Amino acid sequence: MPYPIHSAPKTVLVCGASGFLGSHIVRTLELRGHRVLRGLRQAPPSWADDPQRPILLMDFDQDQTPAAWQARLKGIEVVVNAVGILRETASQRFQSLHVDGPVALFEACAEAGVERVIQISALGADRQGSTRYQQSKHRADEALLALPLNSVVLQPSLVFGEQGASSRLFAALATLPVTPLPAEGEQLVQPVHVDDLSLAVALLAEGLGPARGRMAVAGAQAVSLRSYLADLREGLGWKPAPVLKSPRWLVQGLARWGNRRPQALLDLASWRMLERGNTSGDTTLSELLGRPPRPIAQFIETSERRALRQAGLLVWWLPLLRTSLGLVWLSAGLLSLGSFPLDDSLALLARVGAGPALGMALLYGAAGLNLLLGLATLAWPGRRLWVAQALLVLLYTAIISLFLPEQWLHPFGPVVKNLPILALLGLLYAFEERA
Repeated sequence: MPYPIHSAPKTVLVCGASGFLGSHIVRTLELRGHRVLRGLRQAPPSWADDPQRPILLMDFDQDQTPAAWQARLKGIEVVVNAVGILRETASQRFQSLHVDGPVALFEACAEAGVERVIQISALGADRQGSTRYQQSKHRADEALLALPLNSVVLQPSLVFGEQGASSRLFAALATLPVTPLPAEGEQLVQPVHVDDLSLAVALLAEGLGPARGRMAVAGAQAVSLRSYLADLREGLGWKPAPVLKSPRWLVQGLARWGNRRPQALLDLASWRMLERGNTSGDTTLSELLGRPPRPIAQFIETSERRALRQAGLLVWWLPLLRTSLGLVWLSAGLLSLGSFPLDDSLALLARVGAGPALGMALLYGAAGLNLLLGLATLAWPGRRLWVAQALLVLLYTAIISLFLPEQWLHPFGPVVKNLPILALLGLLYAFEERA
């Protein structure tokens, strides 16, 4: 416990307790002796009836009136709202999760006499915010600060931590053989370690720091994106890499492409926020912690290097593996349609028992299926697709082994190569959720 508790243990509700920020905040509060209720939409099965992990079920999509919160706030002394999404989906909307639900909670806190409310917002969530993410956070911040509450709005810069989305993106860039720099890489950032943010929340919950208002949570110093990536690469234990300056139009094109892919780590909103810069001269965090925030050079502990390297490598290796697999299916389909001699293909199919008419149907049917699988691999990857491909590869392998066993001895290994493809499909299946 790095700092003494400055008050009696509190009963704290942390909304969004299973997320990246929320889980770290919960752990820090509990290490400091506070009783924490985990605000979740759905309890993980492993947490069911666990007295060490008390849960308060909540849903900002549904709980949008103060009355919905009154009974739940009984006995709660401090509320921390760490619910947030960077991108909208069909079921997760900024208006509900960032505005309607939180504002109803804040109003209920004022009515219930909650001692303090801590809202996790974002640096740049102000009147100049250009993205719907920033604008929705700003609306909730304004509503909270207008209430007669002891309330603090924390505005973090980039938050570094092993499970953070931005951390994974930058770790991936730092692990590439050549470091790509979007538009010269001169964008200014001021990353803060998640442990410093979590400790700041705990100290605020204990009554320290400002009683009301906004507080920037930024790192020890502002640095360029280029410098940040170089520091991360060094922290991962790797030597400096050559840089590749990517023109702004290319980055914008990739961001637009990312808008259409729910799991993409870069989209137009993220690019706009990066272009604007993410820094602050506010020193309140240092005053609250009693020391400067952790410098970037100390972000990565030696014990964390391997896990972070692997996480960064997976971010770009998995798409590379999916792309190469898709090209294999596409090339197989195209070659079957015309490049490979038709008579030779029909002769092989004849040995399987297919006459000329059936052979033509099987040849073009298989070619079409291969093309379809190639396109699906590139555009709609997923676990069901990997299972379907593995079953098809096994079927092809079984037919060849039964009717064309000599192919196993071919010097080019056309059948033996199915083994690494099956291993690749197993790898993609295993990592699909993480990807």
